[in-house]
Amino acid sequence: MSDTRRVALPLTVTFAVQALVAFAVYCAPVMAPVAGPALGFAASAVGYYIAATYFGSMIGSAAAGGWIARFGPIRASQAGLALCLAGLGLAATAWPPLVMLGGFVVGLGYGPTTPASSVILVRAAPPSMFSLVFSIKQTGVPAGGVLAGLLVPLLILAFGWQWGAVAIGAACLALALAIGPVRARYDVNLNPRAPVSLLSAFAPVRMALGDARLRQMCIAGFVYGGVQITLVTYLVTFMVESFALSLVLAGLVMAASQVASVIGRVLWGALADRGGAATAARRTMLGLLGLGMGVSALAALSADPAWPRGLLFAYAAVFGATAVGWNGVWLAEIARLAPGRASEATGGCLFFTFLGVVVTPPIFNAVLALTGSYAVAYAVFAAPALAVGVWMLVRIPRP
Repeated sequence: MSDTRRVALPLTVTFAVQALVAFAVYCAPVMAPVAGPALGFAASAVGYYIAATYFGSMIGSAAAGGWIARFGPIRASQAGLALCLAGLGLAATAWPPLVMLGGFVVGLGYGPTTPASSVILVRAAPPSMFSLVFSIKQTGVPAGGVLAGLLVPLLILAFGWQWGAVAIGAACLALALAIGPVRARYDVNLNPRAPVSLLSAFAPVRMALGDARLRQMCIAGFVYGGVQITLVTYLVTFMVESFALSLVLAGLVMAASQVASVIGRVLWGALADRGGAATAARRTMLGLLGLGMGVSALAALSADPAWPRGLLFAYAAVFGATAVGWNGVWLAEIARLAPGRASEATGGCLFFTFLGVVVTPPIFNAVLALTGSYAVAYAVFAAPALAVGVWMLVRIPRP
């Protein structure tokens, strides 16, 4: 069987799971201009919901290794999808404490899906295809963003934001049931004694910090994840409040950024794999993407309400291709650095990516409160992205 045919089914399954859990997360920023005022808050307060979501993701990703070892990657993915349904159901109550709890529960569901998919794909893909395969799978994240940008405004117009959230949760449940038949193929070599306690959840974190190469991935993930979340969390509100776009048109701008990131992820992965299983090409690509997202964030300072609509779409596309397009190459490098322990290494490094996502929205909101400018808030996060991009380029391990 060819390598392409061997990875087709696992890639389809993991892509679908990634897209639906991302849809469950990214629906909130698109709902924010409507849901925020309905709850008595400014639309920008969605940043606190997103912080709660990714706090849950930190815990979910760190604990994933034990759960995957004991129950299998498909069962862990099903549990994640079910938690997304539960979290969106809580958010749909429209009671602020339960909305925040719902965000946390959605994050618990989002967290284990990436480590679970890494286990499945590492078994199916040859190392020389890691960057491309992982990048294609990770296009599920922007695909979820595209779904959010296109469908959430329509769901709100048709049913209101609360029932729209419930509908997205129902889609997650439907997928959880649909992937059940492939459990027998992928939930194998289970360890019924694998630890699943809260303390054991931090073993992957210690593993990631104990390896200098993985530690660099942790730092890159922390910074890049922070920049990514500023784009996906605030872009719609930025377009509505600073450029007077309608919610539907702003959703299309967000969708454009996510479509560009899909193209970017596949392209960056293919280019990184030109170096085969070697690490230099991946590190170089990660460094260049850091520079790209840093320049994009800085370019927000030049944004003007008089910009033609086409330029807004182009800007969002470039920002999305870099700030949302880095994950596949990053995950492939982590898997290469930890053969046989992909789920633990991925979970440990993702802990710091999600930590960056947790701390960034409150900082963004603080800058926004001080300056009243989304452009300035975006530009603040350009410096760390540029710094890490340069660092990745000058600290490429040599054979």
